[in-house]
Amino acid sequence: MAKIQMTTPLVEMDGDEMTRVLWQIIKDELLLPFIDLKTEYYDLGLEEREKTKDQVTVDSANATKKYGVAVKCATITPNAARVKEYNLSQMWKSPNGTIRAILDGTVFRAPILVKGIEPYVKNWTKPITIARHAYGDVYKGVEMKCFQPGTAKLVFEGADGTKQEEVIMEFTEPEGGVIQGMHNRCNSIRSFARSCFNYALDTKQDVWFATKDTISKKYDHTFKDIFQEVFDTEYKEKFEAAGLTYFYTLIDDIVARVIRSEGGYIWACKNYDGDVMSDMLATAFGSLAMMTSVLVSPDGNYEYEAAHGTVQRHYYQHLEGKQTSTNSVATIFAWTGALNKRGELDKLPELCTFAKKLEAATIKTIEDGYMTKDLALITTMDAEKVHKVNSTEFIQAIRKNLEATL
Repeated sequence: MAKIQMTTPLVEMDGDEMTRVLWQIIKDELLLPFIDLKTEYYDLGLEEREKTKDQVTVDSANATKKYGVAVKCATITPNAARVKEYNLSQMWKSPNGTIRAILDGTVFRAPILVKGIEPYVKNWTKPITIARHAYGDVYKGVEMKCFQPGTAKLVFEGADGTKQEEVIMEFTEPEGGVIQGMHNRCNSIRSFARSCFNYALDTKQDVWFATKDTISKKYDHTFKDIFQEVFDTEYKEKFEAAGLTYFYTLIDDIVARVIRSEGGYIWACKNYDGDVMSDMLATAFGSLAMMTSVLVSPDGNYEYEAAHGTVQRHYYQHLEGKQTSTNSVATIFAWTGALNKRGELDKLPELCTFAKKLEAATIKTIEDGYMTKDLALITTMDAEKVHKVNSTEFIQAIRKNLEATL
């Protein structure tokens, strides 16, 4: 068959360790034989980030704003041990955090449902999409140790010369304590709300949102108020026309509702809530390696990636020449998500069809019993029907199923 033609490039962000190895295998086996793949390539591997003083990350985010669609491999966010291992000049920031800040984006994560990999919550029959506000709160927190008696204050000096001041704590004990200052921006919260409502209309899902506004009567309540304002003024009529709803409640209540629900909605979360709950949902649905992730900006830019890390342990085994059984599903779905969105934007139905066929072939491979080790350990499929395969064999089995549909 003739290769499918593309008109506009994807922004391709390469990554680190085992996911970088799989990245190339996926391209060689599942994409390049079938697509005249056009990408603008950026190497976000740690060595290149060190070499460019992380400018390559900034450049890749700006390229995403130019082209509208990106696909990203998992990357290392270095800690002290990684700084020593890679001989880095500094502890470079998370590439995801840098890209999110530049795009002003919201992260949407959803499980990939496959027969034989059953959710631990048995009534979850539809995916639950976590929308994480990827800015501010504890991730931009300023912390201080104050191990002596004293007064901690929260102070704001306005541009007009006015001052607001609140006492945080009067430390009277000799050992003092610790304090932390957090912030968010009204514009960022507003962008978060718009991204959630736009994505809901795009995917035909309701939106649930929750904070702890009864306790945090200014900070969390501001989130609640802005969401409601944006919904009422910009999206209420659109939601009614689409038959969708927006629902707000306290975080305690929503957790209980989520557990009792069948799924099938977007759960909007503040930054920390989304970080924790997305990992909880991924595990409850089966595996973090079966979780899609897409960063969506309020002005319509999309960056697709896997929801997991670089699989360091498997990479060391790979360097020793050992076969690994790394699950590549989320990385494959990052590519299919980006290709499908590129096809939608460029009006290339054949590219969208290919992306959907590749997703179907991936799911069929698992449902036929060909699984990487992580899935083989949790499947409900009869043991005699399960074929535990290594990373390369798994991708090759997907290609066989894909070719049967083309």
